[in-house]
Order: sequence, then C-alpha cells, then structure tokens
Amino acid sequence: MDTASLICDRGRAIDTSGIRKVFQLAATLKDPINLSIGQPDFAVPDPIKRAAIDAIENNHNGYTASQGIPPLVERVNAELTKDLGWDTTSDIHQTLITSGTAGALLLLFLALVGPGDEAIIPDPYFVMYPHLATIAGGKAVRCDMYPDFRMTAERVEPLITERTKFVLFNSPNNPSGVVSPKDDCKELLELCRANGVLLVSDEIYDEFTFADGMTDVSANDASEARCPSPARFDGAQDDVLVIRGFGKTYGCTGWRMGYATGPKPVVDAMQRIQGYSFVCAPSISQWGALAAMDVDMVDTVSAYAARRDKVHGRLSELTDVAYPQGAFYSFPKVPEHLGVTGTEFVNRCIERNLLIIPGGAFSDRDTHVRLSFAAPEAKLDAGLDVLCELMSG
Repeated sequence: MDTASLICDRGRAIDTSGIRKVFQLAATLKDPINLSIGQPDFAVPDPIKRAAIDAIENNHNGYTASQGIPPLVERVNAELTKDLGWDTTSDIHQTLITSGTAGALLLLFLALVGPGDEAIIPDPYFVMYPHLATIAGGKAVRCDMYPDFRMTAERVEPLITERTKFVLFNSPNNPSGVVSPKDDCKELLELCRANGVLLVSDEIYDEFTFADGMTDVSANDASEARCPSPARFDGAQDDVLVIRGFGKTYGCTGWRMGYATGPKPVVDAMQRIQGYSFVCAPSISQWGALAAMDVDMVDTVSAYAARRDKVHGRLSELTDVAYPQGAFYSFPKVPEHLGVTGTEFVNRCIERNLLIIPGGAFSDRDTHVRLSFAAPEAKLDAGLDVLCELMSG
C-alpha cells in the first residue's frame, strides 16, 4: 500500500519544526555546544518533585476532570485575583488546565478558527503559531515587528479584517526576549476592543521576566511589580484570554502543564474540545504544578539575568541585537558584511559543533539567529566564543 498517498492536505502542509530538527541533529553529534533549545538547565525544585512522587504513591494516577483537579483550578484562580485583579468567581470567567501552553494554543485555534478565518500573529513568532492556523483550516496573518520586536496597535490595526478572530500577543517574546511596555499593552487592548476582536496574551515567560522588564504596579493596583500585560487593565477579563504555563519557570517542560483563563464562552469551547482530544492534563503533573505555586524562583531568574548581560554585552558589540528583558533567548542579526542568511550562518556554526536556530524558523525573514542561554555556563561561554569569531568574519 502507498500509505504516503493517504496523507491529507493538512498533514502535507505541516513541516517539522526548525527547533525540533536541530534537537534531532543534536542527538547525532558528539558533545555539541547546544544553545538551540529553550529548555531550562536547572533541576526541578525538590518540593515540586516530591509532590509529583506523592501523587503517584497516593494513587492520583487516573483521569481528572477535563477542567483540571479542583485544588489547582482554585489556586490558579486565587493567583489571578491577586495578580490581575480578576473576579474569578464571576459567571463570565473560566479557567482550564491544559497539556502545556502548546495544548492551550491548539485548543484555542480549534475553538475559534475555521476555514477562511484569520488570526493575527507576531513576526517573529513562536514556531507553532502559523502551523496551528493551518491545522485549524484558517490563516495566520503576520504582524511585522522588526526591528524592535514590539507588537504595537499601530502595526496591528491595518491587518484587522472582518475575518479576524483574535490577535495573538506574546511578551516576553520568543525568540527575541523583548518585553512590551505597559503603553503597548494598553493600546493593543483598546484596539481589539474597538474592533470586537479577542486579544490572546501568551505569557509562558511571565515569571521569567528580569527586573528591567518589570512594571511598577498593575494598572488596577492588584499586584506587585510584574511583567506588563494587557490583562491587567480595567475590564480586561471580558476581552483577554491569558495563556500561562509551568514548564519554563520551574524546569518541568516535559510535564506538559499550562492553563488558559478568560471569557467563559471561549474557555468552555476549548474545554469541550479537550474532552475529545487531550481528555485532561496529566494528573501527576497537575499535583506537581500545585506545589510549584509555592516555590520562589527569584534567585534563579536573577542568575539568568546575569547570563543575559553576558550574552548581550558580547553580541551587541558585533551586530544589531534587541535587549532581552525576559525569557532566555537572544535574537541577533547576522552581520550584513558576511553576506549570508540566518540558515547559512547556522550551517557555519554546525561545522564548529555549535547548535543555534535560524531566524527563518520563527519568521518570514531569515536574517537573524536565535540562541538560548538556558545552558551550562561553560557551554554558553564556548558558544559565545564561536559566535563572536564567526560574526567577526
């Protein structure tokens, strides 16, 4: 049987992620300098491990409600009230525990995007954004954010059409690490409200924001200093869907834990689809995530800020590179005097046993590269040495 002929257009339209390709390549190399994957290099804190082990030993190994275990849903809602000032007891609000933020994003696209529908995404973007639109049968409309990597209302407004379902906002941004300022968040929220478009805020790195990316206080004075978010403004609960997760902050990326919270009609549709797809988020991981919410990661984030300073200090002397205020990425431009694309530059790096990601994996342009500084210090230093040598030409 020619099974290849059975693949439908959807299956043919999805290519392997550029990140996963490099991940697979890393497995074939001997001791590579791997600055490609956005996976924290610190161990999961012991209290979180213990909670997951306890869940296994206490036989919390079966299905949970599609929404999530009640203690975790309740704790997330309590934190949202504290952080965003949201009334999570309102009948217009709902929270859904998901299989990672990736699971939340897939459910979002499947719930809101149909044939001919559009979702506005940033460019550069997290690699799965445009493919999720394809899977759902719709179209991802790119918002060009070069050169400062800010998704502003001015840039988004011309892209809104009668088919626009939502604007997908990501700050701190992957791949650039840029944190959008409070005014950008407010203006984008106001634009979406005026056009009857949902604003989706992908905040997977909200806890991984460095001190210089923080705002003073939230717009409604409900929280202490935190990463700016469109969800913090008055009435945002009616107009913003927030997606957050646990894997990046606590180092448990393989546990696949995230959540979506916001307008009940949207979250309810996502939950119904979850019931026929993921069924529920992993039970053991949910108990671990509950414990994670009591773990302070401030010292870890501060240590990563020092790595950021090192990376930015060295690369900014050689090329254009945005200043990362969150996440753990740098997105430098390939120096023009080299006369090569991001992909071609990455190939030169691979010849030196260094793995990074070409900008074309995140963008319609292939002018930059992404490196992750979530790597052991020795590897990071060695990788920077190679990068600086190659960029110097």
